[in-house]
Amino acid sequence: MRRDVRILLVGDEGVGKSTIITSLIKEAYVAHVQHIVPEVTIPPEVTPENVTTYIVDSGAAQHDRAHLESEIRKAHVICVVYAIDNPNSFQRVPTYWLPHFRKLGVNIPVILVGNKIDLRGGEVTNQALEDEIEPIMQEFKEVESCIECSAKLPLNVSEVFYLAQKAILHPIAPLYDSHHHVLKPLCAAALQRIFKLCDVNQDGILDSAELDAFQRKCFDAPLQQQEVEGIKAMVRAHDPSGVHGDDGLTESGFLYLHTKFIQRARLETTWTVLRRFGYGEDLKLTEAFLWPKFDVPSDCSVELSHKGYQFFTEIFHVYDKDQDGSLSAAELADIFSTSPGNPWSSQGFPATTTSDDAGRVTLQGWLAQWSMTTLLEHKTTLSYLAYFGYPGETRTEALLVTKPRRSERRKGKVTRNTFLVYVCGGTGSGKTALLRAFTGKPYKTQYESTTKPISVVNSVEYQAGEKYLVLQEFGSRAEPEALRNSKKTDVADVIVYVYDSSDTNSFSYISNLRQQYSLDHIPTLFVATKSDLDLAHQRHEVQPDVYCRRLGIQGPLAVSVKEGELAELFQTIVSIAIRPHSAMPGGADRSLSLLSPPRIRTLFAMTAFLGGASAILMVVLRSWA
Repeated sequence: MRRDVRILLVGDEGVGKSTIITSLIKEAYVAHVQHIVPEVTIPPEVTPENVTTYIVDSGAAQHDRAHLESEIRKAHVICVVYAIDNPNSFQRVPTYWLPHFRKLGVNIPVILVGNKIDLRGGEVTNQALEDEIEPIMQEFKEVESCIECSAKLPLNVSEVFYLAQKAILHPIAPLYDSHHHVLKPLCAAALQRIFKLCDVNQDGILDSAELDAFQRKCFDAPLQQQEVEGIKAMVRAHDPSGVHGDDGLTESGFLYLHTKFIQRARLETTWTVLRRFGYGEDLKLTEAFLWPKFDVPSDCSVELSHKGYQFFTEIFHVYDKDQDGSLSAAELADIFSTSPGNPWSSQGFPATTTSDDAGRVTLQGWLAQWSMTTLLEHKTTLSYLAYFGYPGETRTEALLVTKPRRSERRKGKVTRNTFLVYVCGGTGSGKTALLRAFTGKPYKTQYESTTKPISVVNSVEYQAGEKYLVLQEFGSRAEPEALRNSKKTDVADVIVYVYDSSDTNSFSYISNLRQQYSLDHIPTLFVATKSDLDLAHQRHEVQPDVYCRRLGIQGPLAVSVKEGELAELFQTIVSIAIRPHSAMPGGADRSLSLLSPPRIRTLFAMTAFLGGASAILMVVLRSWA
């Protein structure tokens, strides 16, 4: 929200602009004032809205024109003052002043101020004032409101500036259609989303407890039961469908309540609610709300914390209306109704994770999918925590930053829970079949070429616990580009080389791949697929088992996806990710040298050299002795 407001008073000569400002400052009428009062600054602690307020006077004479136009362009809100006893000054509001602002290209809120009501003869009703102002407000949408005052009495003087402040801090234009007397579509949509987020049990009603939680969140104060009953009575009197029996407010009742707030000039109430739920002046969720500051060092990754998993678990159970342990398409649509939509719709979800026989995502698949999203694009998870209404004050507590990858590998044990695995291999080697098997999808007999990167995720039981593996296949076109990109290869926890054990040329592709790109810093596993077929002699200088032995890593795992014989492949990958030394090409010693920063490697080298030098010196000394 804006922290300062600049209010400009304009109008014909003699209407009382300077007197209104002086009356506000002196809290009394001053008969003789300057032609133009100097700019007034009111500190934030003096104003109800706690903002710094600048009040600027102006003149309407010809020699004041340049100064006037300059101030019009700097103003946040303009008060056009006319005199009650001077009809011509009122007539010039729509014929001169308002068109003049448009001519200058200025589109800011305008408050009409009728001064000198002490000089009016007879009483004027609010309806009469509304009838007088209505045609102007219809033609000039920038006119927010109208107020009459008297600088002499003084009467309604402070209210003039309060209205001006509200026009900036709590503008009516984005919220309410004054012509049709209804909420504007964006405002109604925002309030409907807020209602849904506050309806914790998703029964379509805000009961007393939910209304109290809403009140505490927005206004830091409890809602007394008698206040709840008063709200329900007011809504019920307008529309019985706005209240569901004695239970609470329906969505229509909630919208009606805010319509009444706006109509009664309590715009600050609705704006406070909107801003508390992250909305900006354009009634869109602000970037600062969606993506709070969350720094991630380059060698670290992001995972869901316990609170994050707990929140997504609760979301699953709330929206699993039929309690069948899975989310149907309709239930998923309901979950994402408070957001821009399903963030994985273009990725083939729910085929990217585990689902039941009907293709509906299970709780295991739901949590796995968010684990993958958090690892690959943690900003998406942050924003969806906001869209789903994460209840904590700090949404970043739902995420945690892991320890640096290199330092953990040097220690020989990795403590993270979600691992990124690249699956590489030649065309037709069976990479996609492995990914499908990992997520429990049936084996496909017909071959389909992978044309774009695929990412899948599932949980793997490991030592009485659970880890998440994210398997990525790049496709034949994207694979070379991915492997030559050091930023991509540096974040891989394991690289799995897949070859078709029945194809004599399949292993050569992997060997050539490893020669082309620098990949020895990544823990490695070789997988021989299609073990149900006859084993072919590979056209390579050495056979795969010898090749692995020379690298100092375990030999290829033989699997058959078709027969469901996977040889605990995924548990093996997790084991390698957690204890990477045994799977580093060249052995554990070489892995330490690859993972050590250059400065540390230099220090070790110098130590070794000095140690050797001292040993030679000792030999020389002993020979002289």
